[in-house]
Amino acid sequence: MTTALITGGSRGIGRAVSIALAACGHNVAINYAGNEAEAARTAVLSLDAARAAGFLEVQALTHKANISDSAEVDELFAAVETTLGAPDILVNNAGITRDNLLVRMSEEDFDAVIATNLKGAFNCTKRASRAMIKQRFGRIVNIASVVGIIGNAGQANYAASKAGLIGFTKSVARELASRNITVNAVAPGFIATAMTEVLDDKARSALLDTIPQKRLGTTQDVASVVNFLCSDAAAYITGQVLAVDGGMTI
Repeated sequence: MTTALITGGSRGIGRAVSIALAACGHNVAINYAGNEAEAARTAVLSLDAARAAGFLEVQALTHKANISDSAEVDELFAAVETTLGAPDILVNNAGITRDNLLVRMSEEDFDAVIATNLKGAFNCTKRASRAMIKQRFGRIVNIASVVGIIGNAGQANYAASKAGLIGFTKSVARELASRNITVNAVAPGFIATAMTEVLDDKARSALLDTIPQKRLGTTQDVASVVNFLCSDAAAYITGQVLAVDGGMTI
C-alpha cells in the first residue's frame, strides 16, 4: 500500500488533500506545526473517507515537526517510515504568511516565510527523494500560489517563497524525471477559508471581480487536482504549474 506525506496537513488545503488521498487508498501521514487536535481531526476524517470508499486497511498518523529544521524533518520521516513505510507521495503544503508592505517588513518576517514555505519544501523533498529514487517511483506535489506568478502588494516575502517554489519544482522535476518521479506544483487562487469568511460585502465583491468564475475556490477544488497529479493518470506530467484559480491568472 502506498503512503502519502502531507505537510501542514491539520487544516484547510492540507486536510482536504489528506482526505482525498486516503479515499483513494493511500496511507496518510499528517505533519503539523502546532495544532495537535486539528491534526488528529484530519486523521479521523481521512480514515472515515477511506472506509467509506472501501479501503479498510488505510492507516493515518500525525507527527509534529518544524519542516524548516532538517533534524526535525529527519525525525518526521523516520516516524513515517517506521509506521507506514517510506512515502511514495509527498505533498509540500505547509506554509505561513507574515504580510506587510516592503518598507515595513522586518528581516525576521521575511526569513520566517522563506524558511517554512521554501526551505521546508527543500528539506522534505530532499529527504523523500532518497527512497523514491531507490524504488524508481514517486509523486511530489508542491502547493505554490498564484501570488508566486503575479505577485501581490504586501506579500513580497510570500510571493518570493512561492515563486521560488515554482522554480524549485521545475528544477527538481528535471533531476528526478529519469527515475519515474514526477514533480509538479499547484497554484491556488483565492480559496474559501476562515480568513475570507470575515471579509465584508464590499471587500468580497472586489475580490470576486478579479475572478472570471465569480466565486472563491474550495479546498476540495485544490485537493482534486493534487489527487490527479498523484495518480497514474498523470504519469506523463512533470515540471508543470497548474493554477486552480477560477481563471484569475488568464
